[in-house]
Amino acid sequence: MSKKHARSLAAELDSFISPYRVDGSEKFHLKAQKTNARGGLDKVGGEEILAANRKWLAHFQEKLYAQDRWSLLLIFQGMDASGKDSAIKSVFEGVNPQGCEVTSFKQPTSKELDHDFLWRSMIALPERGRIGIFNRSYYEECLVTRVHPDVLKAEKLPPKLVSKNIWRERFEDITAFERYLSRNGTMILKFFLNVSKEEQRQRFLDRLEEPGKNWKFSMADVRERGYWSRYQAVYQDIVRHTSSKVAPWYVVPADHKWFARVVIGSTIVAALESLNLQFPRVDKESLKEFEAVRKALEQEGKGSKTPA
Repeated sequence: MSKKHARSLAAELDSFISPYRVDGSEKFHLKAQKTNARGGLDKVGGEEILAANRKWLAHFQEKLYAQDRWSLLLIFQGMDASGKDSAIKSVFEGVNPQGCEVTSFKQPTSKELDHDFLWRSMIALPERGRIGIFNRSYYEECLVTRVHPDVLKAEKLPPKLVSKNIWRERFEDITAFERYLSRNGTMILKFFLNVSKEEQRQRFLDRLEEPGKNWKFSMADVRERGYWSRYQAVYQDIVRHTSSKVAPWYVVPADHKWFARVVIGSTIVAALESLNLQFPRVDKESLKEFEAVRKALEQEGKGSKTPA
């Protein structure tokens, strides 16, 4: 890719990235973020950008894997039915699965509860050259545990450590953890899929009305809807206290799934492009060996031809 093309690509994608980036440099208010933004696009235009982003993503992912220096950690958070699963599936369509791994964090197991709250995320981090995708993450330990105190009790922390400062302390631990990862070659992108309560209601109805979506419906999701305001307040607190230059949040308008995918795909492509990824160069000695092998293979082919 030429430098001129790279500049035009970055400029084109930035309009779908910078309005939703939160890096801690300004005060953040979740209510000020639109859930139904479309970036001046219609769905047809959005699908065209999404298709182009898939090609770029496949291109950069191959270089990331070959160079084997950087890793990319993508974190997806959002309310139920915000579109996390479908966004991951759509954005990464056509990308080599050998270079990516999706980890979905469910209710902690008894073994996980016998460790610190970051442990199960640490053992799922992507290797160098790979993309790790967290469908929910360690941020649940500042979210669900805060909305439902009984969940925190199950973590078996010494009682004196469960103080009024625990959430501030967890924010500090997460920020330090992400800074550590960044310093060791892991680029971190965090996406909060910001869906409206009305759109969530409609998606729940769709799951009930369409037989092919019935399996997605859960009464637990509906019960959690009753805590909507509390979740929104906690998400605002999380974004405010854990946004940084090295691990920014992207508060993605998620009422239109196709536009959410444009924002997510554009952000990932631009981030990978910024790493200036290159295929490893082959040294002169290896090139000589390759030439000798090529000649031998060509000679072998000549010898195997059947005489007329």
